[in-house]
Amino acid sequence: METTYQISDIHSIAEAVIKHASSRTILFYGEMGVGKTTLIKAIVEHLGSNDLVSSPTFSLVNEYSSPSDTIFHFDFYRIENEEEALNFGIEDYFYSSAWKLVEWPEKIPNLIPDDAEIVTIVSDENSKRTLKFDQNIKLTKKKPMEQQNFL
Repeated sequence: METTYQISDIHSIAEAVIKHASSRTILFYGEMGVGKTTLIKAIVEHLGSNDLVSSPTFSLVNEYSSPSDTIFHFDFYRIENEEEALNFGIEDYFYSSAWKLVEWPEKIPNLIPDDAEIVTIVSDENSKRTLKFDQNIKLTKKKPMEQQNFL
């Protein structure tokens, strides 16, 4: 699934990501400044949280609450290796029933759960973004993803 959007569309994009997610673990790929944290803020809001969302670059994980869910927001940009993620208990988070929204998952490729889904954001011309929503490559080898409309 793929769509192009502007920042003014961020809430409908967040709603679409949640609607199409079959996993509560979503990996966000994209260059620095492409809007990963902005989209995660909209997703957290759409999940019903009133918490202030900020990038957990230094803390590695922020926890948000909604009336029905716990949401963990990870940012692995600053870690040096997967051992750092293991040392703070990433496996406990990943195997919880909470939502897990992960920035810079390429830093922990061997720790990613098989059911994780992938959001890739690319900056286009005129301040537009292209978002691609996919199943984890580990899953696509097991069963092909069904084609469906994103919005």
